[in-house]
Amino acid sequence: MIKYIIRRLIGLIPLLLGITVITFAVIHLAPGSPTDLEEQFNPKVSLEVRQRIAHLYGLDKPLHVQYTDWLGRLLRLDFGISFVDSRPVIEKIGERIPITLGINLASIILILLIGIPIGVSSAVKEGAFYDRFMTVFVFIGFAMPTFWLSLILMDLIGVRWGLLPISGIKSLEFDKFSFFEKIIDIARHLTLPIFVSAFGGLAGISRYMRSNMVHVLKQDYIRTARAKGLKEKDVIYKHALKNALLPVVTILGLSIPGLIGGSVIFESIFSIPGMGRLFYESVMARDYPVIMGGLVITAILTLLGNLLADVSYAAVDPRIKLE
Repeated sequence: MIKYIIRRLIGLIPLLLGITVITFAVIHLAPGSPTDLEEQFNPKVSLEVRQRIAHLYGLDKPLHVQYTDWLGRLLRLDFGISFVDSRPVIEKIGERIPITLGINLASIILILLIGIPIGVSSAVKEGAFYDRFMTVFVFIGFAMPTFWLSLILMDLIGVRWGLLPISGIKSLEFDKFSFFEKIIDIARHLTLPIFVSAFGGLAGISRYMRSNMVHVLKQDYIRTARAKGLKEKDVIYKHALKNALLPVVTILGLSIPGLIGGSVIFESIFSIPGMGRLFYESVMARDYPVIMGGLVITAILTLLGNLLADVSYAAVDPRIKLE
């Protein structure tokens, strides 16, 4: 197993380089330039000043030279300097990414705690009223736009009922709170974003869980277990559930990059200073170093998610051998 993991990690290096080449070229081919904001809003900017700004950012060099310079800094774990505020990119990402990961990890835990039981119970009661009701319920959640649900909850729970805050991650009086009051304040601010993030994911997990559980419950070894007189609870949770979890393991592995990309919408709506909002603002400002920093982290999470899914397969199902 260790040799397999090491071999896979080594194989990820050229793949990651290929991803960075493509993304670096694509963002530079997009319309606009990091200097547009400084030039377009100041009619007094001359051609000489524009050239100086481009030289300052290194944008006057050929594209392959710019990539080589960026890659050399990346190998030293230096993501460069932001074009917007001249701060180190690694510092800006370091401030934002814990918030995004915390929110999305909490939503994933919530999805698993609710989605898997819904899928299992729907499979056990296949065709019953409960199964049909839950099918309609989860697909309503799947079809409901995230931004629309966010605005509805903000209006009802935040504005009309005043039960929860609707913006940011802490109150204005946060510094005056005690330790436990700070925890409660942050939890109240993150309740709506976590719920919105998890609500749409319930449909996917529960439906995958249901379909695979239905398939597993029809297998011969399940009939044999029932014929031996085992309790239905043992048949479902000790024999069927483990094999039905295999596709869920794949989904979880592939959902890791979504921890950053999927948070753009609700972080922007709830004014949460997370990684998704930083990435969106960087794209709008053509802040190439920050964009590349976010894309590299997303690519690493994607590749590690695939590796984690493969390794988890062997842990969940001993029949799978890694040759």
